Amino acid sequence: MVISRQAHKILNDPERIMHRNLWFKRLEHLFDNEPDAYLQQNVFAVDGILGISYDRDLIYTDPEAWVVESLENLAENIDLARSDLMFKPACMESALFGVHFTDKIFGADVFFQDDQWYNRPLPISIGSLLYPDLEENPVWTLAKRVALAFVEQDVCLPLFGLPTIASALNIGVNLFNEEILAAMLSDPEAAAHDLAVINRLLCDMHTWYRRHIPVMQLQPVISWNRTQPPGYGQLCGCTTQLVSSGLYRAMVSALDDALLAVYPNGGMIHLCGAHTHLISVFRDMPHLRAIQINDRAAADIKKYFEGLRSDQVIYLNPCEEMSIEEGVAITGGKRLVIAQTIGAPIKPGIS
Repeated sequence: MVISRQAHKILNDPERIMHRNLWFKRLEHLFDNEPDAYLQQNVFAVDGILGISYDRDLIYTDPEAWVVESLENLAENIDLARSDLMFKPACMESALFGVHFTDKIFGADVFFQDDQWYNRPLPISIGSLLYPDLEENPVWTLAKRVALAFVEQDVCLPLFGLPTIASALNIGVNLFNEEILAAMLSDPEAAAHDLAVINRLLCDMHTWYRRHIPVMQLQPVISWNRTQPPGYGQLCGCTTQLVSSGLYRAMVSALDDALLAVYPNGGMIHLCGAHTHLISVFRDMPHLRAIQINDRAAADIKKYFEGLRSDQVIYLNPCEEMSIEEGVAITGGKRLVIAQTIGAPIKPGIS
């Protein structure tokens, strides 16, 4: 099953690929704090388009057909990806089982209800988690079919977003609820065992994707809105707000940093709650190159901007707690990516 000739032509258009790469170069300059004429005049913003299949279940029943439908949809809407004001990458995303993709690989009962995915915890003791047999795992087989079907379509323009692989602590809380947090204090050896097993799986999955998806197209989750330069990874740090800075440093930060180290340039952590007590730990993680903040976390942008390293970039999803204008005023537009569609150039301020 292959996409149409017209879609194949559109999604291999050299001019569109050159335009995408121009924006990637600007983003690389921002990450590397290198001179860039565009960045001297404008704040960087990103919000791309996502190719979809209108059959939500098709990815689970016929992933090859789902890839074709998503790419055809992307080609049909490709003009929406062109902008001289901001980066609007053309993307497709393997969003299998929502944020519970890794839970299901570990054997958790994952189910869809009220328009989102949930999971039930594993009925096992903390400290007994086993590494799954990936060769025989139907969820991982499905994920690989999606990725390989994308590669086989031979299209060079679209970015390919991964399933939500998440992070060791996020998955640990999904699999064991609050018991994993209590065990980190009462039985740290057992908790450390399971977190290490989880992180090994996460690293192995990222490594597989790095080996099979072209570097210019591989993006972690939310590929259209948290787009990073090629060669950067990502993890979900939602649950880090539940642990102290001492506990995070002692039991989790090295795992998170090792996951980001799978990628040649390190990567991003997603934050959406009250995580500022961890800034000193984030600053000390050598492979942490960006934080993405929304909602409650976005309100603390000043603390992140002042407390993180000068080579750590902030992705701001504007919200009621923090507007674009406020974020730009705080940062002067430096080390800042606005993750939202804009209708006019945003001028950097002075900071």
